[in-house]
Amino acid sequence: MEFDYFRSTESTPNNNRQSLLASGWRPLNRELDWEFFWQLLQNDTSELTQKSLNLVSSFAEVLGRNNYTWWANLLNVVSDNTRYEIEKFWNYITPDPQSPDHRYKDILSTETPIVQFVSRSSIPIDYVLNRLQEITVLRVLKLLGSPDIITQDYLERNFCFPVDKFISWERLDVINTVYGYWSKHDIWLQIESYERGRRHYTLMATNISPLVNKATYDLAVMLSGYQSRVGKVHSQYLIRSFPADIQNFTDTVQQAVLNQNQLAVVVHGEPGTGKTVWTQAVAKEIIVPLGYVIFILDHDAIANFVPPHYLERICIIINEADNLAQNRSSEVAQYSNKTEHILSLLDGTLYQSVIDDSGIQIKQRLVVLMTCNTTERLDPAMLRKGRVDLIYEFTERFV
Repeated sequence: MEFDYFRSTESTPNNNRQSLLASGWRPLNRELDWEFFWQLLQNDTSELTQKSLNLVSSFAEVLGRNNYTWWANLLNVVSDNTRYEIEKFWNYITPDPQSPDHRYKDILSTETPIVQFVSRSSIPIDYVLNRLQEITVLRVLKLLGSPDIITQDYLERNFCFPVDKFISWERLDVINTVYGYWSKHDIWLQIESYERGRRHYTLMATNISPLVNKATYDLAVMLSGYQSRVGKVHSQYLIRSFPADIQNFTDTVQQAVLNQNQLAVVVHGEPGTGKTVWTQAVAKEIIVPLGYVIFILDHDAIANFVPPHYLERICIIINEADNLAQNRSSEVAQYSNKTEHILSLLDGTLYQSVIDDSGIQIKQRLVVLMTCNTTERLDPAMLRKGRVDLIYEFTERFV
């Protein structure tokens, strides 16, 4: 059975409630918790006493009316007003349904489906990075599987969805705000529904990084203007097909990746010596198996790229770096800020200078692989010790 997510703005509350019930939602009955009641009795005695007297007073008023017969007064006990007073008192003496702890430090959210807008304030690179975040959230949800509880509030009533009938979040009817909880991982999910079938998913956890690492395994992102996409790294050649000296250098790179939190490598040589395909082979065989997400940046993406904060391991590949990080003393470089941006990526100063006080905060591991035809055109600051760790020249033609 399919449900209509494109709800009319003229839908009535009763229709919405019927839609919830018809799609499998059930009223959530609050149960008496004697420990909670004892805490009320000890710590909120006056309020508990007052509310109890108010409820008794309401019953006495209904039953003692002189202008109705006794049986009419008895029927008034089950009227909407009396039921409301009983429900209000019951809600007071029973604990609230579980809800997210908004003090959780790890928060990851996305809107879905992602819509691409091309304007001066929204470029295709933004769309792909948002798409990556959407993929990450949806993959995390897939890894989590069925939650322990699913709840939704509507018109001051709590509803729950039987977890044994849960199929997917996409097929779940969302009218107000839906919450899901996984006790094993201590993770909350919040879903809000927008018009035209769009939704906003928010994950809240004490530590969501392990799940994000699993969800983003084997992902690669190409940021190249209108050709940007999310996928997997493709390598035409294996590392063992390269000349012996390059294989030895690759072993050095691999060891450095394992030992260092931040690594920058520059390989240079004439066109046709296999620099670009080498970076793809290293990414495919070494970097990806270690859990890094690969970002391949071109000249359009360099000036607008900031590493996503929720990723723990990032590898950036910059081809033709000598055309991007040019010597700032040259006239061409003075009309571009790409050199400064690459330097800040290598230093970590661009995106670590101000730390957000909310969201996921992790110490990122960063690997930067750069290729260029010659190092002579690179800005001298690029090759300064502490920025670039390894430099190697490719001398043999590679086919």
